[in-house]
Amino acid sequence: MPIITHNTDLHRFETTIDGITAYLSYTDDGKILTYHHTIVPSQLGGQGLGKALTKYALDHAHHHGKKVVPACGFIAAYIDKNPEYQALLA
Repeated sequence: MPIITHNTDLHRFETTIDGITAYLSYTDDGKILTYHHTIVPSQLGGQGLGKALTKYALDHAHHHGKKVVPACGFIAAYIDKNPEYQALLA
């Protein structure tokens, strides 16, 4: 399991492996988190980092009582495949 951190300055959840960073970017309007992009560089592909970042971001929204807008197709597909996150949709 990768170590994922919340970088509030850059508005993203991220993990860095061997000096390469994968991240999920967002905006926060106070009540709704809009998840824009899930970026996993090709050097880090195939490790499940996109799923790990998405789960972390969705759990973050849940724990902070926020709703989610999945502007990223990867995140929308993840929510479709994991119905426990449906209640987070704005």
